[in-house]
Formats: sequence, C-alpha cells, structure tokens
Amino acid sequence: MLTNTRAFKFFKNILFYLFFLFIAKGSIGQTTRIRGFVQDAETKEPLPFVNISFKGTNIGTITDFEGWFFLETRHSGDSITISYVGYLSQTIQIRKFAYQEINIELIPESVMLDAVVIVPSENPAHRIIRNIISSKGRNNPDNIHSYVSEVYNKLQIDVNNVDESMKEKRLLKQFHFVFDHIDTNAITGKAFLPIFISEAVSDYYFQRSPKVEHEVIKVSQISGFENESVSQFTGKFYQNVNIYDNYINVFDQGLVSPIASSGFFYYKYYLVDSAFIQNRWCYQISFKPKRRQEPTFTGDFWVNDTTWSIVKAQVRLSAGVNLNFVNDLVANIDYEPITDSIWFPVITKIFADFNLSNRTTGFFGTKTTVHRNIKINELIPERIAQSNERVAITENALNSDSTLWRQLRPFELSPKEAGIYALVDTVKQVPMFKTFLDLYEIFVNYYYIIGYFEIGPYYKTFSFNEIEGNRFRLSGRTSNKFSTKFMLSAFVAYGDKDERFKWGIEGLYMFDKMPRQSLMLSYSKDIEQLGQSPNALVEDNILTSILRRNPNYKLTLVNDIRMEYHKEWFTGFSNTISLANREIFPTEHIPFTSPDQSKNFEKLTTTSASLNTRWIKNERFVTGEFERVSLGSTHPEINLTLTGSLKGLASDFSFLKVNFNYYHKTNINPLGYLRYIIDAGKIFGTVPYPLLQLHEGNETYAFDRYAFNMMNYYEFASDQYVSLYLEHHFQGFFLNRIPIMRKLKWREVVAAKGLIGSIRNENRNIYEFPIGLYSVSDPYLEVSVGVENIFKVVRFDALWRLTHLDHPNIERFGLRMGFQIIF
Repeated sequence: MLTNTRAFKFFKNILFYLFFLFIAKGSIGQTTRIRGFVQDAETKEPLPFVNISFKGTNIGTITDFEGWFFLETRHSGDSITISYVGYLSQTIQIRKFAYQEINIELIPESVMLDAVVIVPSENPAHRIIRNIISSKGRNNPDNIHSYVSEVYNKLQIDVNNVDESMKEKRLLKQFHFVFDHIDTNAITGKAFLPIFISEAVSDYYFQRSPKVEHEVIKVSQISGFENESVSQFTGKFYQNVNIYDNYINVFDQGLVSPIASSGFFYYKYYLVDSAFIQNRWCYQISFKPKRRQEPTFTGDFWVNDTTWSIVKAQVRLSAGVNLNFVNDLVANIDYEPITDSIWFPVITKIFADFNLSNRTTGFFGTKTTVHRNIKINELIPERIAQSNERVAITENALNSDSTLWRQLRPFELSPKEAGIYALVDTVKQVPMFKTFLDLYEIFVNYYYIIGYFEIGPYYKTFSFNEIEGNRFRLSGRTSNKFSTKFMLSAFVAYGDKDERFKWGIEGLYMFDKMPRQSLMLSYSKDIEQLGQSPNALVEDNILTSILRRNPNYKLTLVNDIRMEYHKEWFTGFSNTISLANREIFPTEHIPFTSPDQSKNFEKLTTTSASLNTRWIKNERFVTGEFERVSLGSTHPEINLTLTGSLKGLASDFSFLKVNFNYYHKTNINPLGYLRYIIDAGKIFGTVPYPLLQLHEGNETYAFDRYAFNMMNYYEFASDQYVSLYLEHHFQGFFLNRIPIMRKLKWREVVAAKGLIGSIRNENRNIYEFPIGLYSVSDPYLEVSVGVENIFKVVRFDALWRLTHLDHPNIERFGLRMGFQIIF
C-alpha cells in the first residue's frame, strides 16, 4: 500500500526522532532578532520597499510587498533607522541580543514639487534584468573551471510553536527545564526551542570538466550522534541554492529563479535603490510573482552595474506554493569579488519552516554555509580527481577538541548554542525520554525491544489467505545491545487451514559499514507468491489480506537456503554474490504435471549462483547499524543481474538468466518530474514455467509502482522480455490554475506501463501451464491517471487495461490507493 515503503519509513523515523529530541534545552543567545511592520501613519496602508538598517552600518533589509520585514544579526547595535522616499525618517531604540516586534508608522513629508510630466517608458528594472540574464554564463559560479575552498557548515533544528502552556502537560513534566529558554524566530514570529546542532569543516574541490565534486570533512560534531554516515550530511552537499540556475530545486519542486531566462513571464520587477557596495555601484531589485501559487519566490537582490553579478540576494518561498510540510523557506546569499569580474557566494543561509499547519508543533531547519580561502582555477590533485567517493571523512573527524574548533569556526558559538551538545546527551537519561524511545520502536520501526531482543514486526502477527486460512506468526531478531556486527532473526508461523508450521532463520554479519560489506545466511520454509513485485506488500501482512481484490489460491510452499555476500566498492557501486538452493512445491491450483498429464512432479529443485552489479552515481544514504535507507541521486540507477544453474548439481535444470534494469527520475521544469524504468531480460536454457519470468502482477487495491497493477498473478510469463514504465508528476501544474483545486493542493500524475515478451516452444513442453498463464508476444499495456497529495499523504489512481481484454477474471478498469510521504 506504500508507494515507497523505505522512504516512508525513513521520513517517519526522522519526524519521530526529532520529536524525541524536542526535549533539549538551549537558546541562540547573542543574536538580535527584529520582526516588524511599516505603514503610512495617515492612511494605514502598508509600505513596501522601506529601508531598515542598523544605525551607522550597511546591515539591513527592506519591507516586502505587504510592509513586513525581519532582521536577524549578531551585530551589537542598539538602534535602527527607517527611511523611505516621501516620508520622514525615524530612528528607533532596540534591545540588543533579544527578540522584539515593532510596528512603525511613517509620517508623510510635505514637500512642494515642481510639476512633473510622466511619459510612457520601459520599466527601468527590465533593462537590468536583461543584462543579468545575458551575463549569467560568465557570472555563474558553477561555470568556473575549477576552485578549491574551505567550507564551514552549521545545521540547527528547532521545535517551533512552543508556548508556556506546554508546561502543564503531564507528559512533559520531567522536562520543565527546557522551557526556561524559549526564543522567537524573526522570520515567522513563532516561539521555538533549539534541539539539535551540528558543525563540520571541510576542504571542497570543484572542477567543471571533467566533472569533479569532492568534499573531505576534516572535523565534525553532532549533538546526539557519533556516526560517520550521519556526519556526511553535515557537509556542503545536499543543500544547494544557486540563483543563476533557471530552476532551483526544493524537495522535488523546480522553483523558478528570479533571474531565470523566462523570468519576465513569472515575475514583476521593481528598481528599489542604488548604492555603493564594496566600492562598486549596485542596484537593488525587488521581485514578486505575477500569479498566485506558481513555483516562484519573492524577495530582492543587489546587482553590480558593471559585471551584472549578483552581490547579495534574499529569496523567500511565495505564498501558496504547493509544497507539503514546508510553510516557509528563506535563502540569504552574500557574494564577494574574488577577481575583478567574478563574485563568489561566500555565505549562504537557508531557513525552512516545517509544519503540518501554522498552528501545529513543527520544526525549523537552518543551514549556514561559509566559504573561505577560495582559490579559483586551481589544479585538482590527482588523488581527488580520481576518487570514486563524493564525500570522504578523515579518520579523526569526530574526535576534534574545542581548541581546534575555535580556530576553524568563522564565528564563535554563543554559550547556549554550544550547550546543545551536552544537553541532548543529558536528556537521553530522562526516564520519560526512554519511554518515548520504546514507543517509537513499536509504532515506527514495528519492533518492541526487550534487552538483547526485538519482537516484531507486529503487522505480520496475524493475516489470512485461502491456502493457510488464519495465519499466526511469532518473529523477532537480536537488538543492537546484543551486537552491532551480527544480527540473528527468526520466525515461526502456523495456518489453521493447512495445519502446517512454517519457519525461518537468518544471520547477518557486517564486516564494514562504510563502504558496506556483509555476509548473510538464511533458511526458510514458507509460502511465497511467485511473480510478485519486490515492492509489494508481503503476503503475511494484515493489510494485504484486507486489501486483496481476488481470492489468492496461487501461493506456493518454498524451502529456501541462501548465502549472500555484499561488497560495496565505493558509494553507489556494489556487487552482490548469492548462492541459493530452492525447493518449490506444487498445489492443486499451481500443479507440476507433464503436458500429456502422464506424470506429476513432487517438487522443483534448483541450486543457482547469482551476481548482481549495481551502480548509481553520487548516491546518498542514511545508515544504521544493519539497515540503511537510500536517499537516491540525480543520476540513474543501473542493475545487471546474472543467475546460473547447472543440472545435476542439486538442480533439476541448467539455465542462465540475464536481467537489466534502468531507473531514473529527472526534473522537467516547470512541468514537474518524470520517473521511468526500463527492464529487460533473457533466459538461456530449457526451464519449466516456475523458472520463467513470471511478470509482476498485483491482486490488491494498493498501488505498486513496480508492478502491473491491472495484471493478475500467474497471468503472463516470458523467457525473453522488455518492459517500460513511465510516470509523470505534474506537481499541480494544471490543478493549481483551478481556484477550487488550488486550495486543496492536489497534484496530477499520469502513467503508462507496457510489456512485450515471448516463450520458446521447448519451455512450454516441460510442465503443463496453469489455466490463465499466457505468453505476452502481443504487447500488454495499461495506463493511469491519478491525483496525489490528498491530505498530503494519499494517492488515488484510476487505471485502464488496454490489451488482452479477453482473459478471464481480469479488470478493465480499476482504482488503486497508496500512501506516500512527498514534499
């Protein structure tokens, strides 16, 4: 039922972990935060483009189109100046290193002016925008041939919408001390508590052609973690806002840059001001979207009048942009000239507000990146250029001391910021926190931990099907307390209809975790659904039982002994070698008989060896002790699998199977993104139908991206085949233009999946094919139209089967549902 169960589980883990970190004490002291509103004193109309700055400095901002502004700085000034053409300037005292809200009324200035004649002319901002666009090629930092820099990164996460009333909740009585330091965010005006902080200092290497991007993390510290896998996410990667790109990707949404080549179609521009910045004359341009809910920003930037380089910019997510869980996003970028013509982004600060709604408790995420010691057109060392790893972590990166950090930080942390590290560890000892962790394991990881063991997963405890009747299962595994190198898992199940016990045991040993190297041994005697997608809900799952659209008589008893060795050579490239012995037993519905009905076979035995090669460039992971979740990549994933067996070596048949799978997800801005899968295979040798490619059907109402959702199990088989799956997510491109639908924030998705294959005659003459099993020499095709983002997590698809409509017990039209976590 989950369209992507691994990603869904990962994001649940993140949200729950952050909830438990909720109870950490801290505050960002030594920072002045001001949030305010400026209006006309007489008309009470909001005033846009009003200049607000700390007195005697160039630290400041302007009001937005609704008259609001925010300032956040470590500058120690005690007053701000407010100025606007046609109004009397004001200077207001402020409290240093504190949050405050200020409402300002500007008094119009009475000045006698000579008559002015206004004639039609071009918006002066448009000329500047055209010059910026025509100069993007030489000004884009990504077009520098090569550079090397030292990079400092700081990531902070805060729980927001926190108030004093939470103190009265019995659940939080053991954590009263955290409420002593509630602070308020200047951008949103929401109260928050810091709960997490991480820092890293890296050497970063970039070369445009041939492409090199490599980061060496020299020091890293993370509150609550001592894990290299997590440490890699404290570096420069995985957070990139380049205003020179036509589209800035934010959580799968391609947002139009304010200086995109098509910017005039999406934005209104205003020339606001001009001034000297670092002895260079610059213009200030403000911008806002022309239409509501389009993937755009609002904000302003300064640009040099000679090079047309961006000098500094502030971009903010436009109101109504169709992004789930992201209420607000602001990026501030400061550039500095590193040559006479090149301005480089030396400081980037990205702020995001994650909430289900403005009133619920959520999270702030803030990442600050500082480049120092930038050297352009540097020769990249050969060891770096030839490295297959995108991120490397030095041996002692997690063991740095405070003296080294003071040398490497571009600015000193406040005492309360630094205190988050110790306080997270302290909170872990609170009994209530430990109780939360137990509940977390049960409801999110599906296991209940009892010392050295974990009981679960709970959703497999009871299920039912036509072969076994009511199925009862007890299963578990060893916990990390038992070992972080070896994990043993086992299960036993019983069906009250077939009155048979099934059981299995598996051992996993981890030689290394980065890069990954493991050995797995397993034995199982259990029922299987042959020809089921690996992404499908497993059969011993209560949801599978409830959501089935056909009675399932096609389950098969299988004895499986397996050994699997996995070796990751570098991130994204791995091999897996498998040895497997399988005994497959027939049933009255899935018989093993000769074509002339003269012989019944008791079982089918194979012993096979398999080699899988997997390659996905720049893949990212979050890794635990044994399990890990892939966060994907912008590059395609390629899998090549070879499986062979020799008759006589505990195998009834000789064969060689070759399978090639190509998966890619690519942005097609502004029309969303396309996901496509090409799968092809061929079987050499003579084999019975259970060893053919039984194409992945789906007999539940749960949507499965990797299956043919309108195809039945055991409906099609092939010994050579090719399939293509196309799925395009428009991200609300059309529905956002319908007023009623715009409020729902639903998004449209269309898909098509086709298959063609064949079966050689010799493969038809070993076992009699079950009734309803066919070749697919005539192409199979199904299409769908769907709506996702219903209640932010539900997807509904309407599917049509276009071919092979004369087959029995099939659906020509169907509805499928899935749950998914998407932004």
